[in-house]
Amino acid sequence: MVSLLNDGHTLARKPAGGKSEPDTPDAYRGGMDELDHWATGRLLSAAARLVEHEWNSHLAQWDLNHASIAVLHVLLGGPATQRELASAVQVEDQTMSRTVERLERSGYVERRRDDADRRRVVVTLTASGRATCLRAGDVAVAEGFFTGGVDDVPALRASLTGLIRHLSSQRWPEPGRTGEPDGTGPAGSPTVNVG
Repeated sequence: MVSLLNDGHTLARKPAGGKSEPDTPDAYRGGMDELDHWATGRLLSAAARLVEHEWNSHLAQWDLNHASIAVLHVLLGGPATQRELASAVQVEDQTMSRTVERLERSGYVERRRDDADRRRVVVTLTASGRATCLRAGDVAVAEGFFTGGVDDVPALRASLTGLIRHLSSQRWPEPGRTGEPDGTGPAGSPTVNVG
């Protein structure tokens, strides 16, 4: 029996005879039965993918996905340019362009030229986008994905928040902390304040 763990890796289950399938790499022999031997990063990555699939299934009711709901959440704070949105959710400008186009087709956002600077295009949340964001992004629904699988959700949240802040500050250092006056991180990457 073979299962796909949504991360592109096929995992073999041991058949009744106790031997794994011969074409399965050693790292995957034993499949899900060997979760205790997986590296923490691999566990976190697999769990994130599984939760993301559940979240996307929920969001599909509104023609949203995990990327587009993040943009709507940012826009709850007010209008922003596509570049500001890309920076806020830590994606490339091209990715944000596609996300905003999808949101605009669904009627959740509008793009228009900035009156003060006609070169800038500002993205604004529509009334429909605001209502949808609040309904689709219901925290109780998202927390429900962990019911039965996590004993202490607040402790998990605290650990994940700490990990995200730590890794984000390494990847996107804040201006002034790295001695780089232009506010760029390694290789000129823009800084992002997460939190």
